[in-house]
Amino acid sequence: MTYEETTQYLFNKTANFENQGLSGYKEGLDTMQTLDEHFGHPHQHFRTIHVAGTNGKGSVCHLLAAMLQISGYRVGLYTSPHILDFSERIKVNGRPIDKEYVTTFVEQERSFFEPLNPAFFEITTAMAFKYFKDMDVDIAIIEVGLGGRLDSTNIITPILSIITNISLDHTRLLGSSIEQIAVEKAGIIKPGVPVVIGEATPETRIVFDTLAMEHNSKIVFAEDEENREIVEVNDDDEGMIHYTQKDQAKFSCELTGEFQPKNMNTTICAMRQLADLGYLAHINDVTRANLTEELNNAFQNVKKITGLMARWQKVRENPTVVCDMGHNPGAWNYLSHQLEKVECHELRIVFGISEDKDVYSILEKLPKKATYFFTKSNNTRALSETSIKAFADQFGLNSTTYSTVEEAYQAALQEASSGDFIFVGGSAYVVADFLKTRI
Repeated sequence: MTYEETTQYLFNKTANFENQGLSGYKEGLDTMQTLDEHFGHPHQHFRTIHVAGTNGKGSVCHLLAAMLQISGYRVGLYTSPHILDFSERIKVNGRPIDKEYVTTFVEQERSFFEPLNPAFFEITTAMAFKYFKDMDVDIAIIEVGLGGRLDSTNIITPILSIITNISLDHTRLLGSSIEQIAVEKAGIIKPGVPVVIGEATPETRIVFDTLAMEHNSKIVFAEDEENREIVEVNDDDEGMIHYTQKDQAKFSCELTGEFQPKNMNTTICAMRQLADLGYLAHINDVTRANLTEELNNAFQNVKKITGLMARWQKVRENPTVVCDMGHNPGAWNYLSHQLEKVECHELRIVFGISEDKDVYSILEKLPKKATYFFTKSNNTRALSETSIKAFADQFGLNSTTYSTVEEAYQAALQEASSGDFIFVGGSAYVVADFLKTRI
């Protein structure tokens, strides 16, 4: 098979939540453990960092990867979903997995895994772990696919666990309350392994504290006064956020957006824990000037170092066009507020959403002052543009509909003046359709 045929086989011939929704979700770790045993437990040959959460986990993964790479480690990075190509999910030092490796893996192993009827994410996770072993990585940063407790990635025992935050998402799978979702995501906490919590509420904090105590795991809440690393945040017009740490050290990051300072605080707190474990010990030892240089090298160039895309990503100017893959109510708490603050002549939003999302909770957060171009992505779970409009009319949103993302964007662009602001988002798949013709 060619690489294209191989990826189509993986997407279409296996249970795939990303395409099928609930019918493509496979619960339990039995198949993953069978695959892991078949490949000789490859994840035991390198150290891992496990990252879960409702929002921000992708950014935290990439920020940590950038810092570890700058510090001289050979870093594996496993994240999902991809934006442009399957190979983005599995990287070593920012380079996507070799396409020939993907085709060879499937051709050689399908006779073994097909009788198991594995899900897409199970095969992909097994492939990632084997690839990281074959590529002799020092540390792999592993992003949870969905939930935590029963996620395919949860066969690992990491050196550090991170849970960025909890909000309502995938409620039909993870539970209908914040507490239930917290229990599922806290399932990545392992005996004796420290865990960093990026954000917590009173409801989730008691869940995390209880499970950490049961596992005898050190728990660090990054937002607590004694642990908070970021004390001052300023942005500029050049696409950077400038940070001041609690010891008054200053550095900058190219990831912008109102949600990124929380991700950065979680990342720096996680780095302190890694230093205590001996993996980034130099950040407590080197001179402040040298450390500031390292932080700036990593975070000012995180996109280039790791290949990160679609986090408040500016695509063009005059008019300004930005895209972001935030796709649930928690993400839109930040995105809506940021869009409200944008200084522009008119705000135009190209928007689509997956059918399994809480559409009412998201639509009620959308800025009222915008003009909307509702659309649907090429993903099979996309909610139709006409359905979105029917919901949106109840909130008084000014909108028109388009059958493809490209049509919606071109309509927004044609109507826009140089002083307008166009935002593209609502779903990672909308952003993927948008960026495919531009990168």
